[in-house]
Amino acid sequence: MSEGPFRVTAHQPGSAARAGVLRTRHGEVATPAFMPVGTHAAVRACHPDEVAATGAQMVLANAIHLELRPGAARIARLGGLHAFMGWPGPILTDSGGYQLVSLDRLAVVDDGGVHLRSPYDGAGVDVTPERALEIQRDLDSDICMVLDHPVAFGASPAAVREATRRTLGWAARSRQAHPRDRLVFGIVQGGFEPEARWEAATAIAALDFDGNALGGLVLGEPPAVRRAATAAAVAALPEDRVRYLMGLATDRDLLEAVGLGVDLFDCVLPTRLARNGVALTPTGRLSLRQARFSSDPRPLQPGCGCLACRRFSRAYLRHGVQVDEILAHRLLSLHNLTHLGTLMAEARAAIARGSFPALCRRRLAALAGGGVPDAGGGAAPPYNEAPSVSADPRPIIEE
Repeated sequence: MSEGPFRVTAHQPGSAARAGVLRTRHGEVATPAFMPVGTHAAVRACHPDEVAATGAQMVLANAIHLELRPGAARIARLGGLHAFMGWPGPILTDSGGYQLVSLDRLAVVDDGGVHLRSPYDGAGVDVTPERALEIQRDLDSDICMVLDHPVAFGASPAAVREATRRTLGWAARSRQAHPRDRLVFGIVQGGFEPEARWEAATAIAALDFDGNALGGLVLGEPPAVRRAATAAAVAALPEDRVRYLMGLATDRDLLEAVGLGVDLFDCVLPTRLARNGVALTPTGRLSLRQARFSSDPRPLQPGCGCLACRRFSRAYLRHGVQVDEILAHRLLSLHNLTHLGTLMAEARAAIARGSFPALCRRRLAALAGGGVPDAGGGAAPPYNEAPSVSADPRPIIEE
C-alpha cells in the first residue's frame, strides 16, 4: 500500500496534539500550521514573498469568489492560480459552502446544489458538488474542499439535521467526482452537539477522503461548545489523515485545538484586525488607535523579526493607522501573520520535544497577564483577545 499524503511525525504524550507533514503537488506543509487567507487570490496588501517570510507554508483562496470574478477558466488560461497570484507553494481552495452563511441573502440551496447571486454584479451561478470540484481543478488547487452546508449557532435542530444530511449527500457525490491528480478534503458538519458531530464525522471518515475538515464552527458558538464538538469529531476521524478546523485564529483557540488533535487552521482575523489598527502580541491585542501610542518609540513586539518590528515604531504605525495609510495596514498584516506563524512553529517544536503542555501554560499565562508596558514604563490596561472570532462583523464580500 502506498503511503498517504499525511504522516504523523510526533505525538505529545498525554495529549492528542501531534506534529506531522502533509505532502502536496507544490511542496510539503509541516503541521500544525496556520494558512493565511487570500480570498481573491491575494493576502490583502501583502507580497507573496513577504507572506512566506511570516512562516506561512500554504495559503487559502476562495474558489467561488474567483469563479465569480475573474472566472476559473480565465485563471486556467493564464497558467493556473499559482502563476496568477505569484505563490509557488501549496494552495487550498474553499468550495463555497461558507458563502451559504456569509452570503445567505444571495443564496438558494437545495439537494442539487447552490444557486448563488453574485454580490458583484447580480449574475447567477449554479454550484453543484461536482461543479465545485471542477472549478477548483480549473484553478489548479493543491487541496480541493467539498461543497458543504454549514449553519450558524442557534439554528433549529431541524435545520441542523437537514444541513448535515445534505452535506453528507454532497460529500458522497464529491467522492465519486474526486479528481485523482490532487487532494480532496471532506467536511464534517453536524451542528454543535457532540454526539451529532461524532456521527457526522464517522460518516465522512467512511468516504475515505485525503483529509478531513471541521466546518460550521466559529459561527457564534461559545468556546466550550466548540471544544466539545471538535473533540467529538476528532475522535471519529482517522489518525492518518490531516484534520483541518476552518475559521480559527486566536492564540488560545489555536493552542486548544492543537491539543485536541487538529493540524490545520485558517482565518481572515489577522489581516482584518490589521486593517482596523490592531496588532497581535503574546500578551494580547494592541489597538494602535489609542492615543497612548502616539509617542511610543518601541516596536510592536520587542524581538519580533517581522518587517514592522524591524524598522518601525508604534508611534509611526499609529500615525499610519490614523491617516489610513495602506503601508500601516500592510505592516500590521505581516506582523499579525508572523505572530501566528511563530506560534505554530513553536507548537511543532514543542510537540517534537514533548513539551507542548509547557508551551500552552507559558503562552496562556502571558495572555492572562494582559497589559503591555506603556511608554513610561508603567503597566497598561490589558488587551486580551476575545474568546473567538465569531463576534467580528462578517462583511458581505469577505476579506
